[in-house]
This record gives sequence, C-alpha cells and structure tokens, in this order.
Amino acid sequence: MSLSLAEILDEAAAGRFPAPDGTTTVVPQPNARDAGVLAFTAHSVVFTDEDPDWVRSTLAAIDCDGLAATMNPRFLVALLDRTGRSHDTTDLLTVAEALPGQPALELREIEDPDHPRVRRARVRRDGVRVWATPTGGGVVILGRGVAGRWETAIEVDEAARHRGLGRELARAARHLVPDGAPLWSQQSTGNTRSIRAFQAAGYRPVGAEALMLAPAPQDRAVAPA
Repeated sequence: MSLSLAEILDEAAAGRFPAPDGTTTVVPQPNARDAGVLAFTAHSVVFTDEDPDWVRSTLAAIDCDGLAATMNPRFLVALLDRTGRSHDTTDLLTVAEALPGQPALELREIEDPDHPRVRRARVRRDGVRVWATPTGGGVVILGRGVAGRWETAIEVDEAARHRGLGRELARAARHLVPDGAPLWSQQSTGNTRSIRAFQAAGYRPVGAEALMLAPAPQDRAVAPA
C-alpha cells in the first residue's frame, strides 16, 4: 500500500477500506503534529516518522491477537515512550457527507471564543471556527485536523441535555463544512451519549483512532526591550 494518510482517509470516507488482510501499514506523519494509529477491520495504519522496522518488530513482540496488536496498550505505550508524546483516549472514528443549504438549527458564529473545548480544539486543529446556539446550551466546532481532514466536535451544557440538541448540533456541522468535504468526528468509546448523537445525525463508524499528541511548546521568557 503506497497511499498517504490523507489518501487512505479519503478512500475510507468513500467506503473503500484497506484490504482486511490482517496486516499493518506504516506511513509517514502528514505533519509534525499528527501521529497515531488507525484500526480498520482487520487492517491497521500507523502514521509515524519512526522507523517502520521498529514498528513491525514491536508489534510482533506483543503477546496478543495479531489483529489487536496496534491498539494494545503495550504497543501504544512503547510508541509514546519512543516519541515522547502523550495520549488521551482511543476514539471511535466516524464520518459523514456534507449536506447542502443552511442548518435547521439557529446558530451564531463566535469570533473570539474562550470555551475550554474551543481552546483544546485549537491545539489539535487548524482554521477553527465555532458556532453557538443563541440562547446558550450548545456549541459546534469545525477545523482541519489529522492530515488536513475537516473535523467537528460539539459541546452540550448539562442543563440542555436529553433533548436531542447534540444530534442537532452534529447534523448542523454537516451543513457548515466547506466545499462539500467529508466531515470527520471522534467519540470516546465510553461516551455513549456522544456516539448515539453522532450516529443519529448520520455519521458512520469507520474505525478506531489513537492519536499521539506532541508535547506542548514551552513558554519562552521574553527579554525586556
């Protein structure tokens, strides 16, 4: 397999997945920020600038089902230790097609958001844009994430939950994504409310994803002028 990570993702968004042959494909990182592991059905993709021979030998030494080796904690920890990166959680990776027209949900764009979820999004995504429901309660975020793909995330205030707002926000994002591009989203595998909301909004499960986060840049002291 000679495709780049971006090409692999484009193919998966169109329903064309790597061959379910039990193998692992190692591809270079698309940039300095993005590294990690994608697990499709019986085929994994490790995107890293580390030596592919090291990746394969480390996987071969993991005492588990070979199909599960790339997502085994021992391999993930080995990759984290080798790269000096960190890892939050393994996510369910989902994708949906863009929808035409404006979203049915009323939203207003926020020019300078200070929402904690937004600040985190700016660490992991480029070109972040944010919309909120006019009376509060919900936020939808768009930005370019792994390999330049368009990603969305939503936030629903506790008081506004259990009313279908999460589903409406996730669906609204499909109207907001530029250029008719496929829209990706990750949900923590334990966050069943989020998983249900995104699937109800038309997002399809594609695989599992474990992102390796680069160390945050250290603050540099600025000498007085």
